[in-house]
Amino acid sequence: MLVFLLSVVAGALHGAHLRAQEGKLEPLVVSYAGVTGGRGPLWIAKDLGYFEKYGLDVKLVHIAAGSTSISALMAGEVNVVLTTSSAAIAAAVRGAPVVIIATNGSPGYKLVALPSITSVQQLKGKVIGSSLLGAGSDFALRKLLPKIGLNPATDVSIVPTGLSESNKRMLLMFQGKIDATLATADNVMQLELKGQKVSVLADLRENGVYVSGTDISTTRQFLKSSALRLKAFLKAFCDGIWTGRNNKEISDRVFRKYLRIDEQKLLDSMHKTYFLSGQIPLKPYPQPEAIQSDLEYLSISNPAVKGKTYADVVDLTLLNELETEGFFSRLHR
Repeated sequence: MLVFLLSVVAGALHGAHLRAQEGKLEPLVVSYAGVTGGRGPLWIAKDLGYFEKYGLDVKLVHIAAGSTSISALMAGEVNVVLTTSSAAIAAAVRGAPVVIIATNGSPGYKLVALPSITSVQQLKGKVIGSSLLGAGSDFALRKLLPKIGLNPATDVSIVPTGLSESNKRMLLMFQGKIDATLATADNVMQLELKGQKVSVLADLRENGVYVSGTDISTTRQFLKSSALRLKAFLKAFCDGIWTGRNNKEISDRVFRKYLRIDEQKLLDSMHKTYFLSGQIPLKPYPQPEAIQSDLEYLSISNPAVKGKTYADVVDLTLLNELETEGFFSRLHR
């Protein structure tokens, strides 16, 4: 297996070197929000030369907030954004030429609280920390609370923390600044490995809340003018998904490098969560349920959104072309 892996990596890097020498690499600036295990395929594609393999010179930029990512996209500072579907949808329904072309998957969020809070009802009168106002986890929190018997307007205080990473929000709990927040399963485990416990009060998926995932978006103009570059990006990204799923050694390596994680139990859990459970789908088609849920939530405050559907904010042209051309079949063999 190791010999095969080395040959694959060497071949990809050799091809990248030849293209670089020939000056044929096409530039592409890609931003991503949130430094989580969900970015594994992106980092694998970067480190193993998959972007160069498909003729791209990709620059990765971290932009934490979804609204800031969309602003950078509209300004032409980036060409592709990996950010919450809610941010892309909110811009699209306001008339911005933003379109979702693929997904990076949906996080498995849980509502967690201080250990002293052992039931949902004990959250009444408490402070729940969200990430950023209008961010995907903020939308998800406001959708979850009514389902578990809490009115987000009167029963609790929702405070934007400005922190997109749930591990940082959980630290605020132990500092006494908030009482609860949404957190990813791997962040909860990471905290527990350090000897700190939290109360897990609700699982979003179990309560029928479709969480805004991290989707891959661009502008309609760029999709029209640079379809080949975008298709090449999706190929490299899918290569990253497939490699991460089938080679845990590489998965562990990128998580160690980019997330600075060394605990093997956590690395094992993250590989299972992100690559084996389907949280990052092998075929990155955007999830209709999550997008429709965002549209319904946005329609509460914006009547113009009513009647909008999945087809209004998503363009599957490139993924459908990859399917028709047999790309997924070849890759999965």
